[in-house]
Amino acid sequence: MSQRYNPSQVTEYWQHVWEEEGVYDCPDDAADPSYVLGMFPYTSGALHMGHVRNYAITDAYARYRRMCGDDVLHPMGWDAFGLPAENAAFERDTDPESWTRTCIERMRDELERMGFGYDWSREITTCDPEYYRWNQWLFTKFYEEGLVDYEAAAVNWCPDCETVLADAQVNEVETESGTTEVCWRCETPVGRRELDQWFLSITDYAAELHAGLDDLEGWPEGVRDIQRNWIGRQEGARVTFDVAAPSGGDDETVDVFTTRLDTLFGATYLSLSPGHDLAAEIAADDEAVAAYVDEVRAADPGEAGMSGVDTGLTATHPLTGAEIPVYVAAYVLDDVGTGAVMGVPAHNERDHAFATEQDLPVEQVIEPVGDATADLPAEPYTGDGMLTESGEYDGLASAAAREQLQAHDAVESDVTYRLRDWLISRQRYWGTPIPIVHCRECGPVPVPEENLPVELPEYVQTTGNPLAANDEFVETTCPECGGPAERETDTMDTFVDSSWYFLRYLSPDLDEAPFDTELADEWLPVDVYVGGEEHAILHLLYIRFFTRALADLGLLDTREPVERLVNQGTVLKDGTKMSKSKGNAIAPHEYGAETTRLFVLSAAHPRQDFEWTVKNVKTAYEFQQELYGMVAAFTESVARSATDRSSGEGTEPRDGEIETRTESQPHDAYLEREIDRTIAAVTTEYDRFRFHQVVGELRRFARLLRRYRDYESPYRYAYSRALRALAAMVAPIAPYLGEELWHLLGEEGLAAGADWPTALHDVEDYRIERELVRNTLDDVRDITDVVDIEDPDGIEIVVAQDWKYRAYEIAREAADDTAVVGQVMDDETVRDHGDAAADFAASLGERSAELEPTMAPDREREILDQAAWLFEDEFGAAVTVRQAADGDDLAAKAEPNRPAIHIN
Repeated sequence: MSQRYNPSQVTEYWQHVWEEEGVYDCPDDAADPSYVLGMFPYTSGALHMGHVRNYAITDAYARYRRMCGDDVLHPMGWDAFGLPAENAAFERDTDPESWTRTCIERMRDELERMGFGYDWSREITTCDPEYYRWNQWLFTKFYEEGLVDYEAAAVNWCPDCETVLADAQVNEVETESGTTEVCWRCETPVGRRELDQWFLSITDYAAELHAGLDDLEGWPEGVRDIQRNWIGRQEGARVTFDVAAPSGGDDETVDVFTTRLDTLFGATYLSLSPGHDLAAEIAADDEAVAAYVDEVRAADPGEAGMSGVDTGLTATHPLTGAEIPVYVAAYVLDDVGTGAVMGVPAHNERDHAFATEQDLPVEQVIEPVGDATADLPAEPYTGDGMLTESGEYDGLASAAAREQLQAHDAVESDVTYRLRDWLISRQRYWGTPIPIVHCRECGPVPVPEENLPVELPEYVQTTGNPLAANDEFVETTCPECGGPAERETDTMDTFVDSSWYFLRYLSPDLDEAPFDTELADEWLPVDVYVGGEEHAILHLLYIRFFTRALADLGLLDTREPVERLVNQGTVLKDGTKMSKSKGNAIAPHEYGAETTRLFVLSAAHPRQDFEWTVKNVKTAYEFQQELYGMVAAFTESVARSATDRSSGEGTEPRDGEIETRTESQPHDAYLEREIDRTIAAVTTEYDRFRFHQVVGELRRFARLLRRYRDYESPYRYAYSRALRALAAMVAPIAPYLGEELWHLLGEEGLAAGADWPTALHDVEDYRIERELVRNTLDDVRDITDVVDIEDPDGIEIVVAQDWKYRAYEIAREAADDTAVVGQVMDDETVRDHGDAAADFAASLGERSAELEPTMAPDREREILDQAAWLFEDEFGAAVTVRQAADGDDLAAKAEPNRPAIHIN
């Protein structure tokens, strides 16, 4: 038998066995499976290292939970719609569906070769009519519930993608000329267009989405902060201004929202957004205002700067009665706050810039206090302070003034949110058709359920939106009146597809509903969801919204979709993220599936970025070879020994084999205890998703086994158990290797379906035990180095006296650090040791906050006795372990967790 591991020779075999045995199939009658999910991939054509890292995390955890006895739901599907497929098809002179299906086949094969264990019976593909039919069904239900709006809006437009972008799909980048807004995908500068668009009313859930973040204890705080900031909850006040109506009509009222009510007396103008209802009313009769509004609508975001137009109207200040001018200004946004701003140029930077541009007055009403300074009127003062020029509120601190001003009739407490409704219209072909027909008589009418899905017609290359150019698709009849009508030619944002896909995995073949509600109530929330932090807004916020909306439709009981979220970091090469465009990408299969898996999981904590290096990849490869060689050598030796005994031949080991014994010796107890300690440590690290620590534990354990094997012929029972545990514990990370080792060891069944190894004895103190041995070894090394002892004759390890353990525990449990010495010396058993006790108590008092848990003295001595062979092996000296006694020269030096050491 070869003692070299060749994974390429075994991958197809184990894939076949896993499939035949149905190892990864999750039964529908599972009571409450562990739902482990990685964010499904966009069908870009090939796996990249980011995919591998994501899916290696979920696969390792799913395999671990399965070995722990859980039913595990670990599915996979394809985020198959989207503009990149349309662009790729155009470049290759094909159609998006053919390109997408080809990509799926390739990526599925790559996932299988990587050894990822998915329940492929639950596979979903979002471009299948059987899937996007339910996108349309859900859209219709949302429409009926008032969660869908169709309205004209100034929208973000990407001229390269020729489509609308939601706010969350617009990024800000710094250029030589300043900040520019660009498309999230192609980085083309974004423009503005006025279009009729479809929106999902996510703002109806803004308060709940914000409040619910506090309960997501299994989510990274960074993601929760990103969502908090995006939702943008602000507590403040709504202030009402009376405005003389244009054209001699009835007077109007305009509400503004402010978080700085204390600056109210400094308002010197009122400014409306170009999309404000009153601005539109004014523009109807004022050519200058109308021209300005049209100009701003056509401009790119930010291009209009601090421009504005005086409407000629005035607003009445609600507290002073003063008349202040009313402007329409580009810097006031339609969908932020109320779409109107009270301009306080002395105390707001944007208001100050506008007032400077328009030559408006700047009136200071907040004076700095303490070390704060102001440079008015050149620069605004935006901090808190003391009110001035504010009538009866003069002299009040800002906080007190805000509270008292709330009582005014024109002021009402209010909360606003930065979150805007979700724009889902996309002017492109490769997406879910929006199930609406437009009738001149009836307006927008949903397509009846029995006529769903509205399927995509055959693709025809054209500029712009191919659906709009397809007369056969567009021309239809109205479901309500039967008259001529036109289909909606926009398709849905692909984030609609991914907002509920985790539910479809529960019942992928269900034809009566999008998902089985009973299963959803039993199996949700998703136990573990793995993906990048970059999806905190574009995806994770949307699935939280969808889940709540579905609950309000009576389709779900749960309102949060994911219990635990794990973000994975980036794989870097030469300091930058791997990318084909940067020429630093490494194909996942270039170094072999298991070497790659083992490396990406061992390189760093899942959430951290790490650098891809050939040296570290080589280390991962060599570790596999080491484990395989250890097991192969052992099993060959055992097999030959049995053969030789039956034939009466000698049992001397051959090259590469090892000789084992069947009788236990004292030092074997250390290995048996270390098996239990390793199982406990590895189990803890798997539960914490710290796979790099798992691999570290397994490496350390393998080194110990080598050392144990070479120290003396290993005890067959303990050594065999150690190798079995090692095979089982490495199997979730390196499944092909795990199966090979399991098979070599003659174990029944599959490693993938084996029981997770368990400790034979209590291992609650395993960390303390390890630290004791490690620190004692380090102390012996330090002594031999400092004193320059090359060949010690003997090593004496002396455990502290019992009373010191008593004193140590009193000090650890002391509630008041300043009273440690007194509490220690109050104990009679300690006090009886006189000056030695007083000195030790003083030492404990100085470091009471640093005292680590310890064991009983008998247990500490037992652990060091078991580990004595490690000292003998390393230093070549006889080792004695004993407990100190009164009058012992070493008694004063020995402490709990830190025995005294004497080297002859």
